Order: sequence, then structure tokens, then C-alpha cells
Amino acid sequence: MEMEKEKEKEKEKNIIPGFRLGIYVFKDAEIVDYAAPYGVFSVARRLAPELEAFLVADAMHPIQTQAGLTVLPNYSFHDEPDMDAFLIPGGFGTRQEMHNGRLHRYIRSLPESCLLTSVCTGSWVYGQMGLLDGIAATSRKEADRLEASTLGKVPIDRLAEIAPACKISRARVVDSGRMITAGGIASGMELGFHLLRRAGYDETFISEVARIMEYHQAYDGYRDDIEPGRAAIRG
Repeated sequence: MEMEKEKEKEKEKNIIPGFRLGIYVFKDAEIVDYAAPYGVFSVARRLAPELEAFLVADAMHPIQTQAGLTVLPNYSFHDEPDMDAFLIPGGFGTRQEMHNGRLHRYIRSLPESCLLTSVCTGSWVYGQMGLLDGIAATSRKEADRLEASTLGKVPIDRLAEIAPACKISRARVVDSGRMITAGGIASGMELGFHLLRRAGYDETFISEVARIMEYHQAYDGYRDDIEPGRAAIRG
């Protein structure tokens, strides 16, 4: 009987509190930017039901993201959902979101314990707000046809213009403590895995999630492409 109680106590010690990821969706948000980290959490929930990911929008109405894909948010800013991390994806819509005062006020209202994260040009929003000053961050490094022309600019170079006091990194994921930025569109996968790491899950757990997703070979190749800052494991 005593042995069973000891086993239960040991089991309780190893339980990780729930980690909630809120993903911002807006007009013309890039699909893979927000769907990839959501997908990582979705699969991880099969092993750890305490994990949760959900969509947050400015208001509770359908949001038409890139290529016309329309999604329904779970919460609006007004709902003020509790979350451990807030993620801004990239996409054409970030050009407007950089100047969205409601979004900026919402971000500033989040508690210090909430991680601020982004994929691709989502980092532009934080840069515009001055939140990347003095720390390392990244954005997409590969230009599309327009960005490669004389009319455009590679997103990571544009980030350097928006946030001149930011240390620009070419790593796939840059963890600067509270601020975590990821590079190009598909790097949302690695951001999802890294958030599991920040939530306190070990490499065995994360590798198993990658295996179930049949992404383990890519994960093995990218797992060390992280520039560390002042990161601290949750707990």
C-alpha cells in the first residue's frame, strides 16, 4: 500500500502543468505559419492531453487567411483567454498588422509570463512595437518573386529596417527569452517543437511527436538550428 502511494507521488511530480498556445489569425495570414505549430500541438496532445492550442482574433467573426482559407477563431481580444504563449504568423496581412493599434495594445496587456512568439514576417509586428530592440530575432530569408525584384525586399532585410536596434539572426529559431521568433514559412514546425521544449517536455517526448508526424528526419536536421538567448525552461 505504501509503495503504491509512493508511486502515485512520484507520478504527480512528473506531471507537467497544462501549456496553452494562443495563435493570432488575421486577414491574409500565411496558412502554414499558423497551421504548422497548431499541428505540432495537436499531435502532441495524443501523448499529453494537458496541451492546448487555439485561435485568437481581433473579433469573433470568420477570418479569411492566405489563398482564401477561412477560419473561425476560438476567442477574441475581448475574451482575454489565459495562455502561456502568443504566436503571430506571417503573411501579406502583416503589413497591416504592423499598424494595428488594437493588436499592439493586446500584446502589451499580456502578462510577462506569456511568451511572445512569431513565424516569418510575424516578427515585423514585434519589431514595429520596439519589442525586439537589443535582442536577437529572425524572419524569412528566402524571397518570393516580388521580394526578389527591385520593387521588394527580402523579409529578413526588411526586419532590419523596421527594427534597427535588433540583432538580426539567420537561425531557424531564435530564443531570446520571452521573445521567440522563427524564420521562413515551414519553420513553424520547429517553433512548435521548441515551444514544447519551453513548456518542459524532454527530447524523448518531442522526438516521439516528430516520429508520429513522420517528420523525425527533418526534426533531426533542424533541432540544433536554434540561437539561444535568455531562455529558461518552464517549471
